[in-house]
Amino acid sequence: MSKDEFIKIYNKYIHRKGAKELLQWLESTDFFTAPASTKYHGAYEGGLCEHSLNVFHFYYQEILNRASEFSGIKCLDTDTEETVAICALLHDVCKVNLYVRNTRNVKNEATGQWEKVPYYSVGENKFPYGHGEGSVWLIQRFMRMNVEESLAIRWHMGGFDDAAKGYNLSAAYRQYPNAMLLHIADMKATYLLDK
Repeated sequence: MSKDEFIKIYNKYIHRKGAKELLQWLESTDFFTAPASTKYHGAYEGGLCEHSLNVFHFYYQEILNRASEFSGIKCLDTDTEETVAICALLHDVCKVNLYVRNTRNVKNEATGQWEKVPYYSVGENKFPYGHGEGSVWLIQRFMRMNVEESLAIRWHMGGFDDAAKGYNLSAAYRQYPNAMLLHIADMKATYLLDK
């Protein structure tokens, strides 16, 4: 089960002050049952957790396999592994308690009968802070992050973030290559693994 794998990886790599409380908070939300989106990827129960794990595996492998090629990225050590886990597993916590399950009538092509089919929609956004910056803020209510982690999560949407039109995204990717690698891992997970 994705939740078990998530918690195992989280507890293996994330040890800083507040990590336990952050995980307890996640368990009190719909993080482990929420979809990753309403229709594009992971639009099913548990999709958000599964997507986060897929991002972790791509991100970890990218840094493990290619770190020495990029300036400013250390080869994996304990601190780097913790950073990878924080960025990948928690990049989308802004989606917690965002989606609601509904049903709609869809005509069954084979039988011609109308059937109720479940789907997800965006509910009331109780924390309209933005995507990446929302995740950063929610995480830092429990656990401090360094600048590299904060910027990687802030800019993980890359050019899909409406705020990315200016200098900030390019500067973040130049100064903090991990931010660009997190974006790539997120895209790989979204388009190659997520259903």
